[in-house]
Amino acid sequence: MSKSRIVLIIAGCIAFIAILLYSSLRTSRRVEVCITFQGRTACRIASAETEQEAIRTATDTACAVLASGVTDTMACLRTPPDRVRVLD
Repeated sequence: MSKSRIVLIIAGCIAFIAILLYSSLRTSRRVEVCITFQGRTACRIASAETEQEAIRTATDTACAVLASGVTDTMACLRTPPDRVRVLD
């Protein structure tokens, strides 16, 4: 292998590691949302770039567990959470 090829491979590896570090160290918000729907409660944790996005994702995930069918899911998504806790 030529030296230029080795340097190119090393540079590619360094760039890949830098991208991984950047994406994992990005500022993100983690929240826990608890929802009670039709007598059942589910709590889910989600991460997103903003707190509102994280709340929405956690709510969607909790309602996926609690509701069955489109009508129930829409009703669950309109239910105010029992608790929203910011984790970081």
